[in-house]
Amino acid sequence: MSHPLFDLSGRVAVVSGAASGMGKAMSLGFAESGADLVLLDINLEGAEDTAQAISKLGRKAIALKCDVSDAGQVRAAYSRTDSEFGRVDIAGNVAGEGHTGRPEEIELAVVEKVFKNLVIGRFAACQEAGRRMLAQKRGSIINLGSIGGVNSLGRGHTPYGMAMGAVIQMTRELSTEWSGRGVRVNCIVPAQVMNKGLEARMQARPDLTTTFLGGIPMGRFGKPNDIKGLAIFLASDASSWVTGAVIPLDGGNLALNAGGSYPGGPRVYG
Repeated sequence: MSHPLFDLSGRVAVVSGAASGMGKAMSLGFAESGADLVLLDINLEGAEDTAQAISKLGRKAIALKCDVSDAGQVRAAYSRTDSEFGRVDIAGNVAGEGHTGRPEEIELAVVEKVFKNLVIGRFAACQEAGRRMLAQKRGSIINLGSIGGVNSLGRGHTPYGMAMGAVIQMTRELSTEWSGRGVRVNCIVPAQVMNKGLEARMQARPDLTTTFLGGIPMGRFGKPNDIKGLAIFLASDASSWVTGAVIPLDGGNLALNAGGSYPGGPRVYG
């Protein structure tokens, strides 16, 4: 029997990026803990597949097509949540696409696109969720950040790193503004979590596999399901005094010095 502090029964979660990867895993974890879901994704078919999986768990879920870079679509999704459920208790802001390019060459339009996806979109979702949670004096917002917002990844990640740094600071600011009124805001910062995009990058550049694993002392890539436990913790009463936190989900990446190595790793040890 699970501990009652982790029980999400009677709560409603809105999760973006719910069609696949960590967004899907987060959504399923919330449903497995008793929550009902509103699933947002630009890939409606994928979000509907997630909704079907949640229905099999005995929970209610609706899938909505939503491009998080468009604040109007985010607002419309929360209005639909009002009509379907009448409340929002949890917001998981996972969706958002990044782009890479040499900083001396990248077009400003691309930088703007990254910020609309990762910063403006997340703020719009936080704002919509926050307004509703403040009215009910209770709620938990979980932003997905990245280790790239804490330390530089290089390899043309400047726009992505800038945006994720903003997401981390957004989390701290909103936590400071809202936590005294019952709304907690936290940020999960993953390292490399395996997905189709990451697989394609490593197939095109096999040396990236060694580069990535050289920074992960646990010696493996993340899996989407790795986010479940931490997300459930942050959404639930188990974390009732946790807010403004920036929590690594990185297999030890941020703890490792850039010049460090670990037993069994691909770099020189000893």
